[in-house]
Formats: sequence, structure tokens, C-alpha cells
Amino acid sequence: MRRPVIGITSYVEPARFTVWELPVALLPYMYVEQVVRAGGQPVILPPAGDPASVVQRLDGVILAGGGDIDPALYGESPHERTGFVRDFRDEAEFAVLSATLDAGLPYLGICRGLQMLNVALGGTLHQHLPDVVGHSGHSPAPGTFGPLPVTPVPGSRVAKALGPEPLEVMHYHHQAVDRLGPGLTVTATADDGTVEAVELDPYPFAVAVQWHPEASEDEALFEALVAAC
Repeated sequence: MRRPVIGITSYVEPARFTVWELPVALLPYMYVEQVVRAGGQPVILPPAGDPASVVQRLDGVILAGGGDIDPALYGESPHERTGFVRDFRDEAEFAVLSATLDAGLPYLGICRGLQMLNVALGGTLHQHLPDVVGHSGHSPAPGTFGPLPVTPVPGSRVAKALGPEPLEVMHYHHQAVDRLGPGLTVTATADDGTVEAVELDPYPFAVAVQWHPEASEDEALFEALVAAC
């Protein structure tokens, strides 16, 4: 069988590699490995040109993690801890997301990808989650994932992929859903009440999680995406 082609959005950041130090379109290789293990063919989508025009050639889309979304896009001023805002990436990924939903393609949002979906549908974000929950467990230190349990909602696509029981997953986010966008349903939460997964009906597969499944050895969510494709 042909591997479904899965587009994955990417960063543009300064990076150092071999003898070079340059601006680079990049993506943590964990995303690529997870898609391949799940049976898909990954294609990296940089936020340049017109990436939304490529969506019609894909079988599914992953909006990957990254920096914070410009708070002006949901009507707020920046919190002092809001950072790594990249306007060009916001613009490109909103266009990719819109094209994906218009085409009814399977969609998996990861971390920023959940926040993009929520904002695109009219929702808002908590700009610095420790102010809300009183701890930094969702992002314990720069470059360090925080293991915390989440509880899927029974009957949801997330629960069908991962099971309905609480499970420990890898977190790295200091923002999260505040006001939920119209049409979205919360399908997993953390013990402190943080929204950790949402789904959009009646789309065949439009799932977004706030944690980082690419950092897990379990590829169940990626397998669910590929199966939907």
C-alpha cells in the first residue's frame, strides 16, 4: 500500500549544524520518526511561499509545536512571558489549517497546533499557564519535557487511540486553552483542569493535543491519523 503523505509544519529559526550557523527551516526529527513508524510518509512544510496550496496534494496534516501565537490574533496584549512569536509562521499556518479543514483532511494538532485550532475558531489562550494553575509542571525547564497525567474523555477519538484511563504524557507548554473556540469539544484534561485535547466535529478526524506525543515511544495518535488518511 502507498504510504499516506502527511504534511508537517516547521519552524524557521537560527541554528548551528556542522560548520554552519544560519537561519534554518527545521523540525524535531521525532515527528518524522513517529509518522514513518505509523505508516505515513512525512513531508515538511516550511512557513514560506504558499504552503496552503500544497494541502490539496496531501493525505493529512500535522501542525507541530513552536513559539507562541501573537496574542493580538485573539484580542489581547502580550503577557511578559509570551515569546518566540513569529508573525510569518502564524500567517502561514492559519492558511494551512483553513485549507486542511476546507478539504476535510485528517488533522492532528500538537501543542501549538491545538492553540492554532482554538484561536482560528475564535477561542483564546492563557498566555502563561503557571499564573493559572500555580505550578510549572507543564514546562518545568527550558528544553525539558514534564511528565504529567491526562485523562481522556470516554468515547472520544483520543480515548479510542490511547484508552480511557489516565495516562502519563510528555508536556512542554506554558500556554493553554482559555475560552474554547465554538465547535470544539474538550476530550482530555490534566489533573489541574488544563485542557489537554480537543476535537472538532463533524470532521472525520480533527484532533489536537496540548502535550507532545512525538516525544513518546507510543505512536498510537500518529497511527490513528494515518488510519484516518
